[in-house]
Amino acid sequence: MISVSNVSMRYGAKILFEDVTVTFIAGRRYGLTGPNGAGKSTFMKVLSGELDAQKGDVVRPKKIGVLSQDQFAFDAFRVIDTVIMGNKPLWSALEERDAIYSKSELTDEDGMRLGELEGIVGEEDGYTAESDAAILLQGLDIPDELHERKMSELQGGQKVRVLLAQALFGKPQALLLDEPTNHLDLDSIHWLQDFLTRFEGTLITISHDRHFLNSVTTHTADIDYQTIITYTGGYDDMVVAKTQIRARLESQNEQREKKIAQLNEFIARFAAGTRSSQVTSRKKEVERLQTTELARSNIQRPYIRFDQNRPSGKTALEFDSLSKSYGDQKVISDFGAMVMRGEKIALMGRNGLGKTTLLKSLLSTSPDLAEKGFMLDSGNIKWGHEAQIGYFPQDHTGVIEHGMNVSDWLHQFDPKVTKEEIRGILGQMLFRGEEGLKPTSALSGGETARLLFCKLMLQKPNILIFDEPTNHLDLESINALNIALQKYEGTVLLVTHDHDLIDEVATRIWHFEHGAIEDFKGPYEEYLTATASAK
Repeated sequence: MISVSNVSMRYGAKILFEDVTVTFIAGRRYGLTGPNGAGKSTFMKVLSGELDAQKGDVVRPKKIGVLSQDQFAFDAFRVIDTVIMGNKPLWSALEERDAIYSKSELTDEDGMRLGELEGIVGEEDGYTAESDAAILLQGLDIPDELHERKMSELQGGQKVRVLLAQALFGKPQALLLDEPTNHLDLDSIHWLQDFLTRFEGTLITISHDRHFLNSVTTHTADIDYQTIITYTGGYDDMVVAKTQIRARLESQNEQREKKIAQLNEFIARFAAGTRSSQVTSRKKEVERLQTTELARSNIQRPYIRFDQNRPSGKTALEFDSLSKSYGDQKVISDFGAMVMRGEKIALMGRNGLGKTTLLKSLLSTSPDLAEKGFMLDSGNIKWGHEAQIGYFPQDHTGVIEHGMNVSDWLHQFDPKVTKEEIRGILGQMLFRGEEGLKPTSALSGGETARLLFCKLMLQKPNILIFDEPTNHLDLESINALNIALQKYEGTVLLVTHDHDLIDEVATRIWHFEHGAIEDFKGPYEEYLTATASAK
């Protein structure tokens, strides 16, 4: 159990949350939600003890598993040791034991201390620590051959999975996970969901993955209105309950305002007349009914709509004999397909199996979108009649040039559009007022993603290619993207690990596995059924 009493945090004049009192009960799994900038990560650091609250107290259990956000902190250590460090008492005991054994001669005190340390190692399951850590790593797709390697030798996504294993290791009484699904493929996310639903302690997680929250959490702690309100159920349950409560409060306020207006009208008419006692009673009634201004929500909902200038031909894309290798590693081998106008294809599979490479291969024949230096080994690619491609790359580095403001950068893609129209598109993606004049060099990851959506909305292509579009988006933006892609009448190629996006948008699946690509013509639910029956 984690208990928070009268906790407040603010930065300058901005209040994140004030006088928050909440208890996170053992056996419950909480999603910590709220818009970007609401203070979710700050609150998580207060819970873990990494950050002291400016006011208030936090009571936490002795053993807490925390997902480390610093990917480079353990570069000097073996992967397996990094995981075991998640159990701090065990790791301290192992380090001290090794230091004593490294001495040339042992004293009686050393012998006694070794006995104590062996007791700690036994209590903390230290004799099976490496095998327990290996099981966690295997579940998170870190193969055995990497377990003895140094953390510095791993790629970024692999490091994140090791740090996740570290947080889960050692049977913590509470788990604090900030964006645990970042850089995880769908198989790893499903493994994590299963693991967490069996976790018996207190779980608090921040995630922008709606399906993950709905699958894992039993309760939702929502940061909004400068406080934290706990709801029963997952994210969708919270949204419904929150909307109903807000609507009821607004309705009650509206009824009170009508009643006050009627009373004030009576007071104005008869204030100077003979009905002074009735006027006095109505003045008291007005004072009693006086409405309190409802706190404003921090949530901002973008509006995404993808249109087409004109549709493509019936066949949007056709290719065959596509192959691509990196050195000795063959990533794509002799793959071909025909994509019809209006199809929405999800590219799925473990990280590193070639999903991004396939997109780059298809774009290699488009001069404006081809990656510099990317060469296809073999293959024929033919885009359909009138094909106009809009591309959202996974890596945003260098995509938005510096030295101009947001509005001017966007305007260059259609100089015929008026400034009012540019302002309207920017406003839909939450660049309101002066934010449209923000320098492009000062954009955050989330702002960069939203500006790229603005570009696609302005260009109105008939083929959209997305490579991990949700990485820097909050839940409201992801939901807006989901709805926009469902309504879009053009063709979509989509790489994502967001379960709901795949489930609700895709009409066809390209699944990458064991060096091959399976082409399944049907939605994700049918693909899962077909896969299950084939086993």
